[in-house]
Formats: sequence, C-alpha cells, structure tokens
Amino acid sequence: MKAFNNGDWVRAHYNSGTYIGKVLEDRGDRFLIEVHAVHKHPLQGDLHQLNRVEDVYFHERKALAYLEKMNVKKAAVHPFDGELPAYAASLKAAVDEARKKLEAKESLYNTKALQAINMLEKTYYESIYSE
Repeated sequence: MKAFNNGDWVRAHYNSGTYIGKVLEDRGDRFLIEVHAVHKHPLQGDLHQLNRVEDVYFHERKALAYLEKMNVKKAAVHPFDGELPAYAASLKAAVDEARKKLEAKESLYNTKALQAINMLEKTYYESIYSE
C-alpha cells in the first residue's frame, strides 16, 4: 500500500464508482478525499446480487458530486499522475462508457440499469454537462 500525503492526486474506488481526487486527510485506515473527476460511474442495481432485477431492490446510484468528500479505505486508493479532466467532462465520459457497456449485451439487468442511467442523466447530469 502506497503512502499518500495531503494534497496528493489519487484515483479511488468508492461505492462501486471510481473517482479522481485530492487527499485531504489521513484517517488511520482511510483517507478523506475530495472528488474532482469521475473515472468510472457507479454500478446500478443491488451490489450484493449483481445482474439480478427480480426480488431485489434495484438501486439507482448517482456519481459523487464535484468537491464532495469521501472516506476511502487505503487499499482502494492509487496514485493518479495523468491530466486532471474537468468534472463535467469526466462525468459525461463515465456515463457514456457505462451506457456503451450496457448497450453491448441485451439482458434484463442491462435494460434496467440503462433506464436508471438515462434517468440520472435527465434528472441530474444534463445541468452539470452544460456548466
């Protein structure tokens, strides 16, 4: 596990999404990280029963917001040394990538997850894209 200092740029996996952010604080077994970009959009549905839509509560998960803080286990934090994308552009790219993967294979789960992504985009993300 790599050590990070306050102010270091990292890529961190958190609640099925992956984000690029800045380390704000070392909290023992976790880092407090401020979100600056979305690397991978969170998965939709029940994370404990992936790819199922029947007899489960199908969760709709938004990406974390710009400058939102997350408390991430140290093992899920990795160095980031690329060019930092703008939050809105990174969110759009992550949503487009998630959509592309869901559209690649027809299944009941993919259809429902795609509906959730489309609803999130219409309800929350479109206003962010235009910022």
